[in-house]
Amino acid sequence: MGCEMAAASTPGKVLVTGAGGFVGTALCEQLDANGIAFLRGVRGAELLPEMGVDVVVHLASRVHVMQESPGDPLPAYRAANTLGTLNLARQAAAAGVRRFVFVSTVKVNGEGRPAAYAESDAPCPADPYAISKWEAEQGLRDVAAGSAMEVVIVRPPLVYGPGVKANFLSMMRWIDRGLPLPLGAIHNQRSLVALDNLVDFLMTCAAHPAAANQTFLVSDGEDLSTTELLVRMAAALGKPSRLLPVPRWMLSSAASLLGKGEFAQRLCGSLRVDISKARTLLGWSPPLGVDEGLRRVAADFLAREK
Repeated sequence: MGCEMAAASTPGKVLVTGAGGFVGTALCEQLDANGIAFLRGVRGAELLPEMGVDVVVHLASRVHVMQESPGDPLPAYRAANTLGTLNLARQAAAAGVRRFVFVSTVKVNGEGRPAAYAESDAPCPADPYAISKWEAEQGLRDVAAGSAMEVVIVRPPLVYGPGVKANFLSMMRWIDRGLPLPLGAIHNQRSLVALDNLVDFLMTCAAHPAAANQTFLVSDGEDLSTTELLVRMAAALGKPSRLLPVPRWMLSSAASLLGKGEFAQRLCGSLRVDISKARTLLGWSPPLGVDEGLRRVAADFLAREK
């Protein structure tokens, strides 16, 4: 991956919460490869170790659940993502931690508009997961204002890479099985971020002096339509892309009738981010192109599935 610490700065000892997760595992591997001392945190272990931690990268959270149980899920999201985050941050500040990097979500900005989101846009979280993350962001800014600890907020879009699960894994399985998909006429634009790119960016945010008390959007720097993503994913898997040009309105109507309107929005809607701030302020560019990112996830998928 080749992460270079800007301005010859190193983060010191890093505590990674959610270290056993998709992003956390990759981040710990890269910290180790770079010779950076780190500690692995796990879900539920909220007490900050008294071991001279300089930076906390907080990944642990209650993630977005596709089908929630009946009732209001917001309290459960707030307990984990808002209250849990702020409890850890206050302990970190009291322990003299220099910087707290919080991985939030682009869903804080909103969903579904054609124009690219920027950090300066007014937040518009629409679901309990995004609301809980936005409330955590606000609380973290208060903690930073009342202490010497710096806070960095990172809002990624969909993350893909080796070991990815959920919809991205399902998509690869559809393509690998040669299933015809009615997704050959989707002209949306969506930002994604490869796992390696996100890890590289988190390491930059942990170390770069200019990242202090800033909020950043991050992506691969190239937006794709759903149709283009499927075509390029098929190429990475060495499979033909069997895509049927079904009109978007027909897909949306069918999905709504089946109670899958939210899923159709993710397939057909646009969600773009502008990473100009990361490029300008931190001098950061995604080290991995989209095709290489897809090649890596495809190689991992084929190794696991075969």
